[in-house]
Amino acid sequence: MNVIKTAIEGVGILEPRVFTDARGYFFESYSKRVFDQEVMHVDFVQDNESCSTRGVMRGLHFQRPPFAQAKLVRCVKGAVLDVAVDIRKGSPTYGQHVAVELTEDNHRQLFIPRGFAHGFAVLSDIAVFQYKCDNYYHPEADGGISIADPSLAIDWRLDSSQALLSDKDTRHPLLKDFDSPFIL
Repeated sequence: MNVIKTAIEGVGILEPRVFTDARGYFFESYSKRVFDQEVMHVDFVQDNESCSTRGVMRGLHFQRPPFAQAKLVRCVKGAVLDVAVDIRKGSPTYGQHVAVELTEDNHRQLFIPRGFAHGFAVLSDIAVFQYKCDNYYHPEADGGISIADPSLAIDWRLDSSQALLSDKDTRHPLLKDFDSPFIL
């Protein structure tokens, strides 16, 4: 597995070694031993999956401490633009983001440590999105930043007038109005 460092320390793009032949392909999508050696030690405890249509935008979500979550995300069908935003007070990259296209063809994954808001936009007709979390979901710990915050300067690669968001995701605050529970 190749781990690509990003402009924000701790956030990494993982590219598996894919073996193809006339039958199709095979790759190891996760190995705790390799992940611990190449990325960091994380004990994932929950796997999630969503299916969405073109134009759906989910995020930017996080779980407040003590229920914060690190995530390992991937798109197993279709294509998404996946984004992690640093929301750690005192971080030199606070408010900055990493964006990467995850597709069923490139098999890339994105590791997002605790202290980041996460979201994605569906670029294909349908996308099946899977992710591992290192902490269980707690609804009372839900938090979010506006996916449409212009100060984040995220190019979602979608026409915003046609974006499909949940009601909850339309009510998240802008970064400037947000009091982060994460301190570096």
